[in-house]
Amino acid sequence: MVPGYEARIVDENFQDVAEGDVGTLLIKGDSICAAYWNKHEKSKSTFLGHWINTDDKYHRDEEGYYYYVGRSNDMLKVGGIWVSPVEVEACLISHPAVLECAVVGATDKDGLVKPKAFVVLKSGYSPDAAMEAELKSYVKTQLAHYKFPRWIEFLDQLPKTATGKVKRYELRQTAP
Repeated sequence: MVPGYEARIVDENFQDVAEGDVGTLLIKGDSICAAYWNKHEKSKSTFLGHWINTDDKYHRDEEGYYYYVGRSNDMLKVGGIWVSPVEVEACLISHPAVLECAVVGATDKDGLVKPKAFVVLKSGYSPDAAMEAELKSYVKTQLAHYKFPRWIEFLDQLPKTATGKVKRYELRQTAP
């Protein structure tokens, strides 16, 4: 920890979560600002008394170390459990056929959120049903079953900003 600062990981009701559970990181310290300029509603959701809501998801291990899981607005709640798109992406990228990918939430026919992957394959690999099945199976063997992407869409390239950041909002618009 940094001297003069405190950290908490809380659930959606701002109650501390159990060790190992994923929650939102709150920070308290003398150098946090008081408000956003001309953004009253954003200030109310971010500044909670002496605490600042980072809007980042973390978990803490038994030794007190904090681990970043992802941005709150990127996280997926699948079957009541938080899923980090970053974790699913890292798994997919470790497959020898995947050049790059992005994972967003998509809604299934029952209205439930599940991971959807947008994948760019390396040269020499075919974006077909067999590759889709192989990638889904691969993720299932590496991560918890509920984290595997239910849909995989192959792209020639991911939409990116001028600075190279993936435009997740564009991908979310194409997800069911």
